[in-house]
Amino acid sequence: MLKLDLSSDPRWVDLAGGVRIKARPLTSAMMLAARNDPRVTALAGRETQNDEDAVALEVAKVIAGLVIEDWEGVGDEAGEVVAVSEPWINALLDLWPMFEAFQEKIVAGAMLVDAEKNA
Repeated sequence: MLKLDLSSDPRWVDLAGGVRIKARPLTSAMMLAARNDPRVTALAGRETQNDEDAVALEVAKVIAGLVIEDWEGVGDEAGEVVAVSEPWINALLDLWPMFEAFQEKIVAGAMLVDAEKNA
């Protein structure tokens, strides 16, 4: 049975290494917006695995920009806390453990719900 949560309230999600993000639920509209973002469409349609990986990373970055409202445990090279912004989101997701955790805990969760709805 698919259990729907009608709340659109953001929730705290632990990523890795003491980093937590406060994220809104990933909706179909957000996913479509990410897939159609110019940063993604510029990379789409290429043939190699490296290009597919680049698209996946860019989609994750766009999604993160749409869902992340706040975070803890993220700072600059001097250890100063940084505000959520596109350059810092990009830098965070350029780190493999953060990308993998984001994919698993935010993106894959939405995909599992979508698969359950279609089963």
